[in-house]
Amino acid sequence: MHVPTLETPETLMLAMGARARAAAKAVREAGANTRSAALLAMARHIRAAAPAILAANEVDMARSAADGLSASMLDRLKLDPARLEAMAAAVEDVAGQPDQLGEVMKDWTRPNGLHMQRVRIPIGVIGIIYESRPNVTADAGALCLRSGNCVILRGGSDAIGSSTEITKALRAGLAEAGLPEDSIQLVGTTDRAAVGAMLTGLNGSIDMIIPRGGKSLVARVQTEARVPVLSHLEGICHTYVHAGADAEKAIALTVNAKLRRTGVCGSTETLLIDEVVAYTLLPQIAEALMAKGCELRGDAAAQAIVPMAQATEEDWRTEYLAPILSVAVVPGIEAAVDHIARYGSGHTDCIVTEDEVAAERFLHEVDSAIVLVNASTQYADGGEFGFGGEIGIGTGRLHARGPVGAEGLTTYKYVVRGSGQTRP
Repeated sequence: MHVPTLETPETLMLAMGARARAAAKAVREAGANTRSAALLAMARHIRAAAPAILAANEVDMARSAADGLSASMLDRLKLDPARLEAMAAAVEDVAGQPDQLGEVMKDWTRPNGLHMQRVRIPIGVIGIIYESRPNVTADAGALCLRSGNCVILRGGSDAIGSSTEITKALRAGLAEAGLPEDSIQLVGTTDRAAVGAMLTGLNGSIDMIIPRGGKSLVARVQTEARVPVLSHLEGICHTYVHAGADAEKAIALTVNAKLRRTGVCGSTETLLIDEVVAYTLLPQIAEALMAKGCELRGDAAAQAIVPMAQATEEDWRTEYLAPILSVAVVPGIEAAVDHIARYGSGHTDCIVTEDEVAAERFLHEVDSAIVLVNASTQYADGGEFGFGGEIGIGTGRLHARGPVGAEGLTTYKYVVRGSGQTRP
């Protein structure tokens, strides 16, 4: 039998798992007011630690730039005073959300007199593996606490300094409220063996794994995990400009959906435009995009209307996370829906139209976690949904879909009260 040495990542992770499991009871049983107080304290400590967090982020940014990290990933990594304040405000938003633990989701009585309830409870200990974005550290810690869970965070090596300082602030808030600091733990080693250890479940300490990152990370987690996985897949998002679109809306929405922030998973990666309006509207949309530095890659029909690079089969399947947009001219809504079904990732897709029948058809037929009418795909964000933040955008069909907030980090149990019934 393999017995790990004291200094191996496996041993360090097993110890973290044991501490998280030990803290889980206190977090689960703490009252809603205690959890809210801890969250408010966490927000205060984030603000107080701003100089240390921003200094650590500067070091992370410099190292990552020297290592050749892409511009889109550097944008995800970067913190500034405004983003740090938004991080603290998001934690405060979570503190103000209703605490759903103990909520009776369903209540009924059987003919034999048994009183049955479905009651919301925490999942327990959650392991979250993510890349680059240090704000995920705060979002994840806050949402897990709101939902009564403990969390083990394994952030990307590029953000290790930023995440470490943020975690210190979160743990200080826990301590101030009288909750175990080990309710939120950050893996301090960048050794990838730590990820492998987490995927084993740490001897039953971890109840669920959430990966948030690129294809390779998610694929590894889905392949190797021995505990349930809530996947956040890539965002191959589409904006479909329907024949009934308002021209001004179509231009503004497409530009915002692609370029507001190209490094986020809700950025539109493919523009689909109906052939009925393509000759008049595509040149206007293309001009607005190219004026802001966006590269266009189109099919033959799009190239015939606006000079642009040729799109390959791979382009339709690519999450660029950069100012690059694929463009396809489609003969109608059925073709647009088929294109999304074939190439999309089930993340976020939008139709731009004033035709209510077409809008409802799109909403009904597109099977993505988030489907929009006349709104930018960049709204694929837990904060914009009023969740205060998010763990990620769930793109699977089980447990939680779309922005995963505190509610998505809960499960339930059945509580049955009888008066001596025996089953015949």
